[in-house]
Amino acid sequence: GTWRQRCLVLSMPHLQASGGDKEADNVRVAVRCRPLNPDEVKDGRGVVVSVDQLRGEVTVQVDKARTSGERRRTFTFDTVFGFEATQAELYNETARPIVDFVLEGYNGTIFAYGQTGTGKTYTMLGERSVPEKRGIILNSFAHIFGHIAKCEGEVQFLVRVSYLELYNEEVRDLLSKSKARLEVRERADVGVYVKDLSSFVVKNADEMDKLMSIGNKNRKFAVTDMNDRSSRSHVIFTTTVECCETGPDNQPHVRMGKLHLVDLAGSERQSKSGTTGEQFRETVKINLSLTMLGNVISALVDGRSTHIPYRNSLLTRLLQDSLGGNSKTVMIANIGPADYNCEETLNTLRYANRAKSIQNKAHINEDPKDAMLKEFQLQILELRQRLEEGGWGF
Repeated sequence: GTWRQRCLVLSMPHLQASGGDKEADNVRVAVRCRPLNPDEVKDGRGVVVSVDQLRGEVTVQVDKARTSGERRRTFTFDTVFGFEATQAELYNETARPIVDFVLEGYNGTIFAYGQTGTGKTYTMLGERSVPEKRGIILNSFAHIFGHIAKCEGEVQFLVRVSYLELYNEEVRDLLSKSKARLEVRERADVGVYVKDLSSFVVKNADEMDKLMSIGNKNRKFAVTDMNDRSSRSHVIFTTTVECCETGPDNQPHVRMGKLHLVDLAGSERQSKSGTTGEQFRETVKINLSLTMLGNVISALVDGRSTHIPYRNSLLTRLLQDSLGGNSKTVMIANIGPADYNCEETLNTLRYANRAKSIQNKAHINEDPKDAMLKEFQLQILELRQRLEEGGWGF
């Protein structure tokens, strides 16, 4: 059978590709509501969010004092997760199908969005030292190398990773000692890319984990009134999986999938987060780039826009393929349940509701120009020939 039949089992049938070279499918949107945090419990905050997992519904009790309109707003999404949802449930429902597609040669993007302090970094990273609290990024490592182990002998694989941070509208390489600002470029054959971003070949999940830990030490965090470990930057952890197998023409063919795992900095109101000075300037930049992201989402779904403003911010340029392009994409909107965040929660849900209508056109990346596996194979062949010519053999 084909490589797809041998090695790919999708856990969600409604996510399966329809077989054509380019399938149009919508961005999938999941919502996760965290429980009240200790400060909210101490302050006696009320819960205004309810989650119906079976129906895929999130309902918000609207503050009576602020609106003369409806008292309850209900939104429907592909999947919703309440207070009790585990990291494993979230991974299996939202990330597993995307990673399976990447292993097949598609591009995939998973990104967490929401107000500051709603659990985006917990969703994406989680707690490394507690296996059941590990987030999507860590769980994807075991998933990728588990799949490779099952295919051993049939297909050759090459896995590499990169990790970047977008801080104050500047791109930095989190895996490099250099703090130099990197440039975002675009080429017709490979699309949008970051010039001089380092990329490391990895042989197992532990090596991926180590690289991510190095990157995390270089990330920008700060204490604010809303969050005692607030991400001050957007980060993108990219895993590129190349696989090579012999096609019906008896020639080797490379497929390359890229998995972008995105932890966005949270939107925040200065009056609530209490940021001043440098942190206030960070807040302005964070909110501006998230507004630009919202503008791109709106332009993609309104049906009338001829121009999509990807170039208005570095964040939207980096996510250009993920939104409306060559990618299978899941957005995880993170919200809090407390009454004093009612307005921000509604804003997040409206944002996520719009994103459901974005149509992407993903295709398998076969024999791409920037694949490294063939290059390595040619180098090995060349070395073997040299050794044989020298009369050493193996």
